[in-house]
Amino acid sequence: MSLPSPATASRFYQRWLSADPGRPAQVDALSQLSLAELDLGAALRAQQDNGDAPPLPLGRGMRRLRNLLVATLLRRDLEGRADLAEVVATMTALADFAIQRHLAEIDAELRAAHGVPTGHESGEEQQLMVLAMGKQGGGELNVSSDIDLIFVYPEDGDTVATAPGQRSLSNHEYFLRLGKRLIAALAEITEDGFTFRVDMALRPNGGSGPLAASLGMVEQYLIVQGREWERYAWLKARAVTGHAADIEALDAIVRPFCFRRYLDFGVIDAIRSMHAQIRAEVNRQERLHPDRSHNVKLGRGGIREIEFLTQVFQLIRGGRDPSLRARSTRATLRLLPDKGLLDGAIVAQLLASYTFLRNLEHRLQYLEDAQTHTLPPNPADRLQVAQWMGLADEAALLAALDGHRRFVAEQFDAIFADKSGGTSEQHIDPDTSDACADPDNREAIEARFAALAYDDPAAAAQRLIATWQAPRLQSLPEASRQRLVALVNAALPLIARTAQESSLGSQLATLGRLLDFLEAIARRSAYLSLLTEYPHTLERVIRMMHASGWAATFLNQHPILLDELLDDRVRSTAFDPAAVAAELDAQLAIDPDDTERQLDILREVHHAQLFRLLAQDLAGDLTVERLADHLSALADVIVAAVVKAAWHTVAKRHREVPRFAVIAYGKLGGKELGYVSDLDVIFLFDDEDQDAPALYAKLAQRFITWMTSHTSAGILFDIDTALRPDGASGMLVSSVQAFERYQQASAWVWEHQALTRARFCAGDAAIGARFEQIRCQVLRQARPDDAALKREVLAMRRRMAEAYPSRGDLFDLKQDAGGMIDIEFIVQYLVLRHAAAYAELTGNVGNIALLKLCAGLGLIDAALAGAVADAYRALRKLQHQLRLQGQEQSRVDPARVALYIDPVKRLWEEIFSDVEE
Repeated sequence: MSLPSPATASRFYQRWLSADPGRPAQVDALSQLSLAELDLGAALRAQQDNGDAPPLPLGRGMRRLRNLLVATLLRRDLEGRADLAEVVATMTALADFAIQRHLAEIDAELRAAHGVPTGHESGEEQQLMVLAMGKQGGGELNVSSDIDLIFVYPEDGDTVATAPGQRSLSNHEYFLRLGKRLIAALAEITEDGFTFRVDMALRPNGGSGPLAASLGMVEQYLIVQGREWERYAWLKARAVTGHAADIEALDAIVRPFCFRRYLDFGVIDAIRSMHAQIRAEVNRQERLHPDRSHNVKLGRGGIREIEFLTQVFQLIRGGRDPSLRARSTRATLRLLPDKGLLDGAIVAQLLASYTFLRNLEHRLQYLEDAQTHTLPPNPADRLQVAQWMGLADEAALLAALDGHRRFVAEQFDAIFADKSGGTSEQHIDPDTSDACADPDNREAIEARFAALAYDDPAAAAQRLIATWQAPRLQSLPEASRQRLVALVNAALPLIARTAQESSLGSQLATLGRLLDFLEAIARRSAYLSLLTEYPHTLERVIRMMHASGWAATFLNQHPILLDELLDDRVRSTAFDPAAVAAELDAQLAIDPDDTERQLDILREVHHAQLFRLLAQDLAGDLTVERLADHLSALADVIVAAVVKAAWHTVAKRHREVPRFAVIAYGKLGGKELGYVSDLDVIFLFDDEDQDAPALYAKLAQRFITWMTSHTSAGILFDIDTALRPDGASGMLVSSVQAFERYQQASAWVWEHQALTRARFCAGDAAIGARFEQIRCQVLRQARPDDAALKREVLAMRRRMAEAYPSRGDLFDLKQDAGGMIDIEFIVQYLVLRHAAAYAELTGNVGNIALLKLCAGLGLIDAALAGAVADAYRALRKLQHQLRLQGQEQSRVDPARVALYIDPVKRLWEEIFSDVEE
């Protein structure tokens, strides 16, 4: 004898089954199927079937179908045959289906009486858009939930008669009537019950607003009156009915309201405030009704906290990352680990807690088919719910519930806990003292700096007063001003401590850099919110600015990069050019026709990666050589992406993949790129099509424009094409054949010098391979007249010296005699002179490796070669340090580098002293 189904413990299930002897068989049959795949149309017709009599009205059939599905879901769920996904998908599909069927029937009746609603401006037929909000919008509807709806119609106008006797209505009146009748059709309680309770409170202006609103009204409302909590609500909005074009127009209005183009950290405080109001009301209800405790939806650590926790990432980042605009809580949660926003183990536990809480919520509702979210007061009912959850008793249920709620609350607090209060430097108090923000109170400000042991309190006070008197700070909103004051007060001791811990930099310089930055972002509340909500980010900013004036300038230009400092992995994540290329391709593919957005994406990705490398560089995790390798590889990725994207903007392109290559020279070619290096490139093509030269010239021009254009996100690189055949007077692009002829017959020696550090960068790999063959052939040409070769090299070096004459008593690390240019010229000469005999010298392996190779071949003294290689490494490192401090010209006291200059000069003399210039 089989045991009774656990569903029989549901009073709703028992009442409904016992009301009609045919129902148990219906449930038995239907419970064998997954309801997520059910044909609702066929199921509705079965419920409307009335034998030989006319079918039952739609309203009766829909209510019967609803009760049948709830009873069957209840049974499948409690018997372990349906999971949470099936339950919520079935209820969502039923709600969508009911709305669509009832709306179609009522709309047809109204059109028969009043004609077709028609737009005044468009002259087109109008159809009501019913927006599913909340859990229905997200595809996660409860079994006994009401549904939150908003009614929107495209435009105002009037109905147009299609038959005699029809009475015209304004579109507004028409859709009001349609909406009222739809609500009644779904929610009125009849002998068969109801289909869904309907809540319209989320519509513009809530209960005081019209039941139906035009697109224009919705747009005006969201722009002028839309509140922060409404962004959270509209994020879930999903049109269940309406014309596709009208739905698209509505999405275009709602999307920028919910998702800001910048990273919107101000939403954290808004959700925190909304959550506090909800909690206050729940606490009040629990005080008034102690039997209604343990609210699994709105209580501490409940379902709503998981939803808030998930959606804060959407509201902060959804404007920049379309993949974060999913309406489903579970779907969004699953995305967060891959985006580095939340740890994978935490997400797995949050999903487990969400499933537990939703399953418990459903079991609370299964008792009576009631819209409840609290544990029942009756001990017997609590025991039943515990057993439905697979637990032994109420104590086990409460223990499991407490464990999940405690975990959810901890994760919620990690993001939303108010950072105010406390004295720790890791807290930023918005109610902080204004004493240091009063420019007329110089004594108090100086005293504050003196108490913090600043070297020059008077100068520091003067710099801070200058900030408070800056024009852009005079009309700040009060909330932004308070945040700014709090940030400055939190920053002052951090600057003092950072200076004490570091031998580089100064307190005053760091203070000035930070205040410049805060002035720049003061009117952008999202950035102030970010620094307030994540105090560790402020400390990281100060450390970077103390270490590098250039970093401070870069962050000033691109404050969006603050986001990179949120991630603790910014230092530990190894640079992966393949992963960056894949990320870039994915982002560019989202909207391939929006050139402006593509330009910004390229810049944002490049700046973010460059900033991560900067963070690792300042932390001492990268050598200069390793950093240059990464920066060069990053530039290669950007160049490849720009070629691909720019080609798709060439209207008359004759092939999908261009037979076109970018060849890198100079710093990029030698993989010695710095943070602000320009790119020396030439363009080659290999294509017999008659239009190829013109098309590839256009591509090269577009490439330069995409790279050099200043957008709101900044610039990518300056581009120098002077090394192309015939220089500025030559064609912008060359065929491979023309390039080979030029190099073999017309190129100057200095152009062959440049070839020693040239390489294929991006584009057609076959062209790249052919270029490398040509390059090696040219470099391996026999050059029997050594004196002539030396004179050419010396003449070029003299022209460079004349272009960059030595100034003052300081030594230019790059240009002066004994500096890096001399080392590069020595290596280039050695390659051109000896590559005919030693093919290995054509390898693009860098100056240090080539010096070592030449020493090993006996071409230069080994000890001297080692000293020059060490000098090159040391001079590059020193140049890099100076540029990080913001010095554009790399000039130092000659005594500081005398140890390195001497071996360079000696090797120069050893090689070139036998030739008169």
